[in-house]
Amino acid sequence: MRAAHTRLDPHPLINDPWGDRLVPESARIEMSDEALLRSRAYPNVITRTRYTEDALEAAVSQGIRQYVLIGAGFDSFALRRPAFSADLQIFEIDFPATQTLKIQRIKECGISLPDSVHFIAADLSKESVAAALARSSFERDRLTFFSWLGVTMYLTREANLATLRSIASCAPMASELVFTYFDARLFQERSESFQELEQRVAAVGEPFLSGFDPATLAAVLADCGLDLVEDFNGTEAAARYDRNGAHGLGQSGYSHIALARVT
Repeated sequence: MRAAHTRLDPHPLINDPWGDRLVPESARIEMSDEALLRSRAYPNVITRTRYTEDALEAAVSQGIRQYVLIGAGFDSFALRRPAFSADLQIFEIDFPATQTLKIQRIKECGISLPDSVHFIAADLSKESVAAALARSSFERDRLTFFSWLGVTMYLTREANLATLRSIASCAPMASELVFTYFDARLFQERSESFQELEQRVAAVGEPFLSGFDPATLAAVLADCGLDLVEDFNGTEAAARYDRNGAHGLGQSGYSHIALARVT
């Protein structure tokens, strides 16, 4: 989706030419550009990437030098923004099979990453973020920026809370986290369109499991050792990044992006 946005949008919000190279050909054939742009996830993928990296830039200006991507998938930050990433220690945490495939694709593309990029294979259903980072050169006493994008809706509430606590426990005060979530009302109202989406994701083995209530999110985060800095929904994201609709990023008010700070 990021690569399609880069190629097809006259004035893209992000520049990611690597998606077309890193994603296996079988997956590219399966999803046409038209299908990618029509996907309900597309607007959120683009706005969350732009917002996260804007927030990361602001954090770096304040002294943050470690960047942890939780559930990194095929994110290509270190490749597409080499000048920006040069001053960062980057830690990518993901499921072993996914990460192995990504590393394999990077090698097949003839690319070498700098020593500042660290891959940590971890099954976060069995191991905490803090425990996974402890197996690496991650420094707990250094200010850190975490991103956790497109993941919380696939986890139980208990697993999400445990992850938030783990993040807060392994980084010093003023470290930051950007994460995405679904408004819990989606699971209560269960509209026809949401039920259809639920069925599709469940069919590929990734069912939606939980959301957060925006009205109580600040209190929930506080209990986990985090202070809510900003929280906005998809409609507000479109107003911020696509005011005149030129990028086609109108999206549901039920999808949220939040920025939190370790207290």
